[in-house]
Amino acid sequence: MSTQFDTLVFERDIAASPGAVWHAWIDPAARAAWSAPSPAVTVEYLSADARVGGEEISLCKVKGQPDIRCDIRWLAMDPGLRSVNSEVIAQEGTTLSTALVTAELRGMGEGCVLTLTVQLASLAEDMGVGYQQGFGAGLDNLTDVAQRVLSIERVIDAPVAALWEAWTDPEALPLWWGPDGFSCRTQRIDLRKGGEWVFDMVGPDGTVYPNHHRYTRHIPQTRIDYTLHWGENGPKHADASARFEPMGKRTKVTLDMLMATQDDYDQAKAMGAMELGLQTLGKLARQVGA
Repeated sequence: MSTQFDTLVFERDIAASPGAVWHAWIDPAARAAWSAPSPAVTVEYLSADARVGGEEISLCKVKGQPDIRCDIRWLAMDPGLRSVNSEVIAQEGTTLSTALVTAELRGMGEGCVLTLTVQLASLAEDMGVGYQQGFGAGLDNLTDVAQRVLSIERVIDAPVAALWEAWTDPEALPLWWGPDGFSCRTQRIDLRKGGEWVFDMVGPDGTVYPNHHRYTRHIPQTRIDYTLHWGENGPKHADASARFEPMGKRTKVTLDMLMATQDDYDQAKAMGAMELGLQTLGKLARQVGA
């Protein structure tokens, strides 16, 4: 069969900030939450490295059918604005299609418009139809996921190395973590990938909030991924990432949290999670003398 070329364009108006939509589009935990187009499909991620030059490998599984493998390489990223990635789809060692995928975001009032352009080269029949159905359903899911993302950022007058040290030093992190007036009481702490931090946050009025963080990814001086749980081994209420972007002698720190459910998101917003998160980053700035 000869190669067929198509250009597919998808667009979604999303009631979430560009930062929240960017996190939903690019973050490995968020992508795992929205990428399966239907309950009959399971997507298993073998690897994920969401940065320029990074690769993502996943298997799309449908009962009774051979797995479909998707290999992605991230080619360009302008955080919150644009990404470009290549994509190769294969089944049982045979390439079915290749594509160049460009995602563009633009703010629209209090929301965001996500436009996805797929330049597709199909080596098998019906790949265009499959892309229309798969990306269409996946972006509907992404819309829901993006509306559960809390995204907080602050530019701090300190180099990345100082902020990374404050976030990964088990002596330093408990000194500044949490909003104004809160303190941390640690049971155990190991801030390496695969480690965990079990601690109580103690509020200004003495109220104790048990916490358990599990660290899933460290890319040195670039990002930290972790999950948040209600108390030791308790229910997960968020997947979180802290990202560090150098800006000369300053650093932009972005803290993103994908809440586990819409109820978790609504409760976090109601209790002022955005303002409390900014207070936490303010304490981080003071910790490093900024």
